[in-house]
Amino acid sequence: MLKKIIAKIWAKKAAREYNKIRSDAIKDQQRWMHRLISEGRKTHFGQDYNFDKIHTYTQLKENIPLLTYEDIKHYIQRITEGAENVLWPGRPLYFAKTSGTTSGTKYIPISRESMPFHIKAARDMLLLYINQSGYADFLDGKMIFLQGSPELEEKGGIPTGRLSGIAAHFVPRYLQRNRLPSWETNTISDWETKLNRIVDETIDENMTLISGIPSWLQSYFEKLIERAGKPVGEIFPGFSVFVHGGVNFEPYRSKFKRLIGRDVDTLETYPASEGFIAFQDDYRRDDLLLLTNHGMFYEFVPLEELQSDNPKRLNLAEVETGTDYAIVLHTNAGLWGYMIGDIVRFTSTSPYRIKVSGRVKHYISAFGEHVIAKEVETAVKKASQNAGVAVNEFSVAPCINPEEGLPYHEWLVEFDTEPENPVDFAKDLDKEMQRQNIYYRDLIEGKILRPAVVSFVKKGAFHRYMASVGKLGGQNKIPPLKDDRSIADWLHHNREILKQIL
Repeated sequence: MLKKIIAKIWAKKAAREYNKIRSDAIKDQQRWMHRLISEGRKTHFGQDYNFDKIHTYTQLKENIPLLTYEDIKHYIQRITEGAENVLWPGRPLYFAKTSGTTSGTKYIPISRESMPFHIKAARDMLLLYINQSGYADFLDGKMIFLQGSPELEEKGGIPTGRLSGIAAHFVPRYLQRNRLPSWETNTISDWETKLNRIVDETIDENMTLISGIPSWLQSYFEKLIERAGKPVGEIFPGFSVFVHGGVNFEPYRSKFKRLIGRDVDTLETYPASEGFIAFQDDYRRDDLLLLTNHGMFYEFVPLEELQSDNPKRLNLAEVETGTDYAIVLHTNAGLWGYMIGDIVRFTSTSPYRIKVSGRVKHYISAFGEHVIAKEVETAVKKASQNAGVAVNEFSVAPCINPEEGLPYHEWLVEFDTEPENPVDFAKDLDKEMQRQNIYYRDLIEGKILRPAVVSFVKKGAFHRYMASVGKLGGQNKIPPLKDDRSIADWLHHNREILKQIL
């Protein structure tokens, strides 16, 4: 009871703070730009890029180019060799270890100044939920966070691990007794073994809050149901708050409602190794509040500008709703002009709220169609609703040189329950894609492409694919689309798990 009373008082304080953050977004961003540049002048990077000449946003754009991990890799190397004041004053507190497609493993610096904002954002989202809903009973139950191992290695003398594993070291003391799984279970490296152990530890507990990436929470829920023979909502009667992030939840929503068996409140987060960017500040909405006073200065590049030699760069005051932007970060961990690879779309500019609409590398434009993740996720959601079915996983790939007929987009779909009329399902997918993407529609109408081809794969097919590339685990997810056929070719090569092609 005391914990809930204190939480509600704390929640009111958080609500007042975020009312100010919402109204002061532009002013806060200007303040952070000047503060970050001031600190950056003390670094080798700041000297290399003339930070002493940066006093305005125009001067920032003139001196700091758009950068990827490949562009800063040599700075990271200098840090691992022991150098100080390279990207940020001093040395990083941690390296967050992530996997990249072109750079291999990436080591993203986390500083003493940036780490508290990761923890604060996760805490504040729950406080805002408590203040808004008036509900804090979940604090009396057990909470689970499906995450990476908290056991850290070292890189150049700096503790290194997955962001979620690093965050496990910062769970507040007042939540330690409520938190599951155990430290020992969290350190298990094999995902299947870890998942079974998590089920062992939680199935008889009063789980009230469950958090993680949807695709891997799905595996957890399915194992619980297999063990108990009833929906998750019956296994855990007190389960009331579902926190998710990492991928668009909409394609999963109907599946999770069936797995849980009843409604629970859902909260979405947008954490990245580079910084905690946004969270759902209103559980009744489906968009996220951009965190504008959390140690970062943002830039936005219109998606259509990305391939140009001199792409247009906008600050927060210049963005518009309904436009897709590649998000660019300057952070108090020492990332500058850093393109994290995400595409966002503003749903509101008063306050600044966003939806993540895809990944820069997760798109299909083999024929100039510029299809992004948000479009394929919306299409599969609409087609699934029309057919009354649930999709476990899917991925889309171009087929440029088919053995016969016109090229096409191939949808590889793993169903939980398959549609009675697969042809109608495929038609609905294609119809929705044409509605959303005029370039794709023009290619279909111009007989450059034929309508979407749907390949059904057996349950567990994507699970097996992820295991084959060493990315089976709670921090990894299936790309909803790729501009190459790496996933599609693997599934076709392993034909015993490919069921049917329409």
